[in-house]
Amino acid sequence: MSIVSRLEEEKFLIAALIVAMIAYLVEHAVVELGRGVALLAAAVLVATIVLASIRVAHHAELLAVKVGDPYGTMILTLSALAVEVIILAIMMAGESSPTLVRDTIYSALMIDINGILGLAALLGGLKHGEQPYNDNSGKTYGVMILTAMGISMIVPEFVPRDKWHYYSAFTIVAMIALYGLFLRMQVGQHSYFFSYSYPRSERNKKSHDEQGADRPAVVSIATILVGVVIIGLLAEFMSAFMSEGLRDSGAPIAVTAVVVAAISAAPEILTALRAALRNRMQATVNIAMGASLSTVIMTVPVMEAIALYTGQPFIMAMTPVQTVMAAITLIAAAINLNDGETNAIEGMTHFILFATFVMLTALGL
Repeated sequence: MSIVSRLEEEKFLIAALIVAMIAYLVEHAVVELGRGVALLAAAVLVATIVLASIRVAHHAELLAVKVGDPYGTMILTLSALAVEVIILAIMMAGESSPTLVRDTIYSALMIDINGILGLAALLGGLKHGEQPYNDNSGKTYGVMILTAMGISMIVPEFVPRDKWHYYSAFTIVAMIALYGLFLRMQVGQHSYFFSYSYPRSERNKKSHDEQGADRPAVVSIATILVGVVIIGLLAEFMSAFMSEGLRDSGAPIAVTAVVVAAISAAPEILTALRAALRNRMQATVNIAMGASLSTVIMTVPVMEAIALYTGQPFIMAMTPVQTVMAAITLIAAAINLNDGETNAIEGMTHFILFATFVMLTALGL
């Protein structure tokens, strides 16, 4: 492929780099023009970050096709997680709320399980009826998410503030230990938990994700790294514009968290929906549940370590409303992902929970 053709393919990343340079030049002027202009600039940057994230996710998909499941979906979720962690770290360095990380993780759980998995199972079920997958994956993801959220986002409610540092250090170690064992299981002797053998006729169909999979892996790896750096630059300016635009506006504090979670989930939504509509629900389950688990089990130790090092105010305990919604979501997922088949009714239950999350966020709860 010629250089011109390759640059044409990466027009979104090139445009994102140009937008970042423009934001650098006009940052102070935008802030001085008031809240409305700052919010408009933040919206443009959010859209640009989403486009850049989609290109990063595309190259992660190319790598995923080369290595297959479960490694493939792990690459997809980790690429999205890298975007989320970078944005959170940059926003924490500014004038962010002490609950930003908590609200972002909670929002990611609602978007990934109720939004992505719910919508995918609903649309896939309406098109194909019951869609099979390996029920071991749903059970394993579910219990891991429940354990990780319980340790890091429910138990902290009962930890005294003067002893928070000790428990925070414990949480970091616990999350690393959990993910270390899970990763060994996912890519080792229990890797079959996260894969499903589809009929040969379906396996041989060339999918959208496989287009371009014959190019060298180093190209995709380099593009992912460049994309993440560009996203980091954009996130820094987005954080400044959003903070200025929402200042004294009366908007719910959780709006910023929902935006961050939605940015990281945007590429996963497209990939999961494509998989469900192709009747490949295993990939959808791996993406939605894997993204939720990775968000909790990897974002928590990174962000808590940053908070411990910088001494920034940091609240991880969920509110009563968040705890109830998370509990209902995980119980519904445990029931729905227990039999190895999804259908439209199961998808609808999760999608209604997602709509409830949106309503509660709009109400500031």
